[in-house]
Amino acid sequence: MNTTPRAIGQPHPHESAQAQVAGSAHYIDDLPEVKGTLHAAPILSPVAHGRLNGVDCAAALQMPGVRAVVLAQDIPGDPILAAFAHDEPIFAQDAVHYAGQVIGLVVADTALQARRAARAVRPDITPLPAILTIEQALAAQSRVLPPVTVRRGAPEAALQAAPHRLQGTLEVGGQEHFYLEGQIAYALPLEQGQWHIHASTQHPGEVQHWVAHALGIASHAVRVECRRMGGGFGGKETQAGHLAVWAALAARQTGCPVKLRLDRDDDFVVTGKRHPFAYRWDVGFDDSGRILGLKLHMAANCGFSADLSGPVCDRAVFHADNAYYLEHVEIESHRCRTNLQSHTAFRGFGGPQGVIAIETILGDIAHALGRDALDVRLANLYGTTERNVTHYQMPVEDNILHDLLPKLELSAHYRRRQEAVLAWNAASPVLKRGLAITPVKFGISFTATLFNQAGALVHVYTDGSVQVNHGGTEMGQGLHTKVAQIVADELGVPLAQVRVTASDTSKVPNASATAASSGTDLNGRAAQFAARNVRDNLASFVCGLDGCGAGAIRFEGGQVISPKTTRRFEDVVAEAYANRIQLWSDGFYRTPKIHYDKTTLTGRPFYYFAYGAACTEVVIDTLTGENRVLAVDILHDVGHSINPAIDIGQIEGGFVQGMGWLTTEQLVWNDQGHLATHAPSTYKIPATGDIPAHFQVELWPEANREDNVGGSKAVGEPPFMLAISVYEALRNAVAAARGGEGPVHLTAPATPEHVLRALA
Repeated sequence: MNTTPRAIGQPHPHESAQAQVAGSAHYIDDLPEVKGTLHAAPILSPVAHGRLNGVDCAAALQMPGVRAVVLAQDIPGDPILAAFAHDEPIFAQDAVHYAGQVIGLVVADTALQARRAARAVRPDITPLPAILTIEQALAAQSRVLPPVTVRRGAPEAALQAAPHRLQGTLEVGGQEHFYLEGQIAYALPLEQGQWHIHASTQHPGEVQHWVAHALGIASHAVRVECRRMGGGFGGKETQAGHLAVWAALAARQTGCPVKLRLDRDDDFVVTGKRHPFAYRWDVGFDDSGRILGLKLHMAANCGFSADLSGPVCDRAVFHADNAYYLEHVEIESHRCRTNLQSHTAFRGFGGPQGVIAIETILGDIAHALGRDALDVRLANLYGTTERNVTHYQMPVEDNILHDLLPKLELSAHYRRRQEAVLAWNAASPVLKRGLAITPVKFGISFTATLFNQAGALVHVYTDGSVQVNHGGTEMGQGLHTKVAQIVADELGVPLAQVRVTASDTSKVPNASATAASSGTDLNGRAAQFAARNVRDNLASFVCGLDGCGAGAIRFEGGQVISPKTTRRFEDVVAEAYANRIQLWSDGFYRTPKIHYDKTTLTGRPFYYFAYGAACTEVVIDTLTGENRVLAVDILHDVGHSINPAIDIGQIEGGFVQGMGWLTTEQLVWNDQGHLATHAPSTYKIPATGDIPAHFQVELWPEANREDNVGGSKAVGEPPFMLAISVYEALRNAVAAARGGEGPVHLTAPATPEHVLRALA
């Protein structure tokens, strides 16, 4: 009798949880160093823009322990990074483009010696005018990529005919990734021109490509490995590749293994952030608040190079509708080049910057009409059989928000609490409360169709134990745990019998980044297919023994069950091996149905949508601008959860990270382009004291309507945008304090200073 429950759907602990708590889970800086390992430190530009006339390394080379200085002229391959835009030098060449740009490396016996010597290097730079803001970039037409416009219907005519019309603006700041494990790489030269790179990266395949390109060698000579990251959040999708390239170049020049670990200050200064955005809009609407016409202008501060700004800004365009039907709309997207760090992927990948715009617009509409903002949002929702095609021509076929939002409204007691908030505000002259519900509709797939593919290997050993390797990376999000659960159920064995190994380019080639919330969708399905191939081999073998059809063989509870008899899984495996049956297989998966024209941004870029909603209550102090989140209720759609404990953790973490983006995490550059908030002393992520006592998360029970692994849905990025309910609740509190005068212009993040300005 089967007594082992299926692994899928159970709240199993993270596969590394015990090791992480015990301090025995290894990150790159924990790996034993090979004899002769050297350490590198970056030489940073002190100015935002200038001509690089030369680099004086004499003093640094005389310092204790220093072995070499590596500059642009020491690169044997292409001196430009192998990114798609081919616009970012590995080391600064004739010019510097931001304060903190890496000019070269100092290599020394210890990390401390390298860092001290790097500060002794004197670059000769002639300063040039710098562009530091979106406004300056728009005026100068300074762009990393051409602007993009998506248009449907006749927005100008709709605006003219609308009974009501509003214009508005908004500025939203960037965000530092603040992963616990900073950027790091360890490059080991091997025999016969081969390389082994340990990289804390979400994209080992890209690191392999970039390192080979910089060294001027073939990809097969470079092996990249990543057992785990201490957080990524998008900051290690492309920019971990810089560290690996720099370390490899230093290792080539010295002939020794080289480790490069940025300290936290340098990590802040060197690496890109979430893209800051600026918006302006013109919206027309009817008496119910339904949008009739919209013209939206979005401009992103991309920093000095393209990096991933193109697809980030594209996704902002795709998500500028959020959950709402826009019949007559024009969205203009500008990708501005500035003399700042090259901004990059961050959880949500432009989606949050799109969603906050439409939610702010709807909040303004509700305020102008004197209506409850939830009613205005409900009036604008996509339909199910009509008003159900996006502005980029994708039908919305799985909309559950007409059921999900009213359920949250009831479970969170939204209407009753609104009355209580009104009563509180009437009696409280200083502290004002606000309450808001905002939904999320988030498209799941890489917008670049070619990345929606994955491979995996499943090995069954003669003792019945199972090893899995796939192209995804583990950054704490539980991907390896979920993949192990999927494989365990496919083979019918206990979860403890399955182990997932380090991501490795020598095992699964050409793997896509672990990003776009698609890690489990892609790699879980590929691993499932690989396990299924092994299971089918075993089933064919057993049906030959027992004279039955292969379809009659069941794998469950650690047993292989045929109509004739029941055998232990490990006994079947041992016997199959003795009869030369293949006990390993590969699996490959590519996402079906997706396609889109990247020149017009139309088509079906997403396989499905993930949905959710949050109800948030806040309080502000009108004398100081200080604010707190008091209560959060979330109802979120993860389909049939593969691991509810991990999924709820992702929802909670995503929400809190989004709350930080919109409340405390302020990036400040001074008028010389220097990042002033480059340490935990000046850059504030949410801490335990910021978490509300009431923080309730429930999962929507319905399976994914598309054929996804286990009936599940992606969970990494969509919950981040639930935190926009915090921002809208804060605006409602400000509106209560102002007594209903005009729209509330609240710059994000809503720091005390910005709240006070909004109150003015």
